[in-house]
Amino acid sequence: MAIVKPFKGLRPPQKIASIVACLPYDVMNSEEAARMAEGKECSLLHITRAEIDCPEGTDIHSETVYNKSVEAFNRFQEKGWLVQDPEARFYIYAQTMNGRTQYGIVGAASCEDYNNGIIKKHELTRPDKEEDRMVLTRYLNANIEPVFFSYKAVPEIDAIVSNIVTSRKADYDFVAEDGFGHHFWVIEDAAVNRDIEKLFATKVPATYVADGHHRTAAAARIGLEKKNQNPNHTGDEEYNFFMAVHFPDNQLQIIDYNRVVKDLNGLSEAELVARLADSFDVEKMGPGIYKPAKLHEFSMYLGGNWYKLAAKPGTYDDNDPIGVLDVTILSNLVLDRILGIDDLRTSTRIDFVGGIRGLGELQKRVDSGEMKVAFALYPVSMQQLINIADSGNIMPPKTTWFEPKLRSGLVIHKLD
Repeated sequence: MAIVKPFKGLRPPQKIASIVACLPYDVMNSEEAARMAEGKECSLLHITRAEIDCPEGTDIHSETVYNKSVEAFNRFQEKGWLVQDPEARFYIYAQTMNGRTQYGIVGAASCEDYNNGIIKKHELTRPDKEEDRMVLTRYLNANIEPVFFSYKAVPEIDAIVSNIVTSRKADYDFVAEDGFGHHFWVIEDAAVNRDIEKLFATKVPATYVADGHHRTAAAARIGLEKKNQNPNHTGDEEYNFFMAVHFPDNQLQIIDYNRVVKDLNGLSEAELVARLADSFDVEKMGPGIYKPAKLHEFSMYLGGNWYKLAAKPGTYDDNDPIGVLDVTILSNLVLDRILGIDDLRTSTRIDFVGGIRGLGELQKRVDSGEMKVAFALYPVSMQQLINIADSGNIMPPKTTWFEPKLRSGLVIHKLD
């Protein structure tokens, strides 16, 4: 069963919470981070993207940048921009997008649960990105940004959350510049905190990494590192845990993650359409954007027109948790077999576009001449993600896109 415990969060005062809060470090580059933090001296970006306060051209993985993060972290605490709660608590973090609100429990997940498979993953991690988050965590001695977890919904937990959010105002409540709402409650009642911890320990057999595989892996490695450095290790130290927001699976919605390709591998547009007909029923839809309507249906933008591609029976295996995925079907039947892209992780001929940008972004990139063809996919379901994680399989690269992104800075978990 899952170990999820309350912790003494480090949080901003209510009046500056919306300014401290920022998008996660990995959804922007340095220039974008600098623009987002402009005029906001208490934006957490001064900690998570500290290169914005270093001389131009400074290596973002250099000791200079990590030391600048520590300097900013200390300054935030000295100035009272981050203040630690006196007691260990759970927190509720809710997000609203397009009229839908999802409610998560912020708690400290167990590094041991990650190592023994109770925390389940569905993606591979890159060592370089993992190492970067490890180094920053080591320098700050804190989980500065939360990871995004899910679990199979538990009615008793839902009831606790519902009672809290309907009985009092949120401690933080704001709409960010992207139009998404963020709402945050501190759970101060010790009995309620104990109940939540017990419910996870008795009702939640596993949790699932939805977004934040690198930060999760880095946190587990830091926990092991600190364990090996401590001759008096007990297992109860804060470094054995890391901060995660746990959302029930039935409240989450995965957004499509689409592909654009730079060339047709020597084929003409007509030849590509003819080759596709071997595995798909191909229907030309015209210049108006066409969005896939169901599983195993794709849309393609080529030469100023949208096409509907329906995978023919027998070209996929619905009994295989990986083979059933549309990203697998597209990769095997189109990207590899026809366009000659056999490694999505290393190929420079392909790029990936989150569905939050809309299918107009695909059309724009093809019409500009930057790309030659675009493919839109029907989004993966949470059940598919859970099935793959439960079976120990790994999804192909760039399969899931969760939105809205968790804001960093609403609460921080210190490791001492």
